Amino acid sequence: MNTTKLNKNKDLAIFDLDNTLLAGDSDALWGEFIAQHGHVNKEEYAAENQRFYDAYKAGTLDIDEFLRFSLKPLSQLSMDELNMLHSKFMQESIIPIISTQARALVQQHREKNHTLLIITATNRFITAPIAKEFGIDNLLATEPEIKNNQYTGQVEGIPCFQHGKVTRLNHWLQQTGYNLNNSWFYSDSHNDIPLLEQVSHPIAVDPDDKLTQHAKQHGWKIMHLHSNL
Repeated sequence: MNTTKLNKNKDLAIFDLDNTLLAGDSDALWGEFIAQHGHVNKEEYAAENQRFYDAYKAGTLDIDEFLRFSLKPLSQLSMDELNMLHSKFMQESIIPIISTQARALVQQHREKNHTLLIITATNRFITAPIAKEFGIDNLLATEPEIKNNQYTGQVEGIPCFQHGKVTRLNHWLQQTGYNLNNSWFYSDSHNDIPLLEQVSHPIAVDPDDKLTQHAKQHGWKIMHLHSNL
């Protein structure tokens, strides 16, 4: 008998990643990083990257158009090249934007034996090593398609964005037997309101203006994680 599954704590602590656990956007930073290292045209890529990021903040992002843009560089490099680049990316761009408060928040839930889950629109190639840095095993992210050990530049399945996050989470809950009866979700973005509305403890973290307004109207907790960076 698998007693581990029977006895597991059903309480879920769910975290958005970019601008929530991280004091920055890993997708945008990856674009800047590969531009700096000469893997894309620096000026053209930076301009497009900024255009998409502005659309994301405004709530007008065309996720399919963005993913065609952001996943294309993955298809132009080998897995070995990508993994070496990502190792440098972690040290140069990601570790410096993880605050002690963010690490402490994750640890607080871990000490309560809550199940930890990161859910993010950013693709798994970028985010899996970051989840590992936080010691979080469960990750729902946009899945870049792989064929013959090479990224194709296409998406596999439903992008993990806005209502897509809710869909992906519901699939995960069905597969794992977890539920949202006693659940937390931490996010900075109004794009995550559909999922924040599903959990029992919605928490706005350094929220954007739209989420700040929504959180105040609905009595949601607002907290700050990045004041020491």
